[in-house]
Amino acid sequence: MAIRREAGKWLRKKAKTGVRAYPVGTVAFYGPDDRRATKIAAAVILGEDEEAADLRRWTSEDGDLRRNGDVLEEVSAFFKAHAVRSVGMIDGIIGCPHEEGVDYPEGETCPACPFWADRDRWAGLRTS
Repeated sequence: MAIRREAGKWLRKKAKTGVRAYPVGTVAFYGPDDRRATKIAAAVILGEDEEAADLRRWTSEDGDLRRNGDVLEEVSAFFKAHAVRSVGMIDGIIGCPHEEGVDYPEGETCPACPFWADRDRWAGLRTS
């Protein structure tokens, strides 16, 4: 159990120090509302102005992945395998876990996540 807590602690510690050197790992949390993360997207960026060199996603319908020790351990291992030196991460949930153009048509709002319709995903506030 301590190993799982350490994985989350390692991520938070790396994120707290800010982006200082490449490669950088980024972590984003998504969910049907602003309370429960059902998707984590983690990417590795090797250098400034570069696209993600590797991107992984974890999903779950149960619980909050921000508190799932097994998943946080996998995210940490993913970053360590790429020798990530910095982590950019926001604790909050920044949008719907479904992908526009994949899970629902481009230009429409997600029918499964009405919470995010007409809402600023960074502030969580309604836009209209």
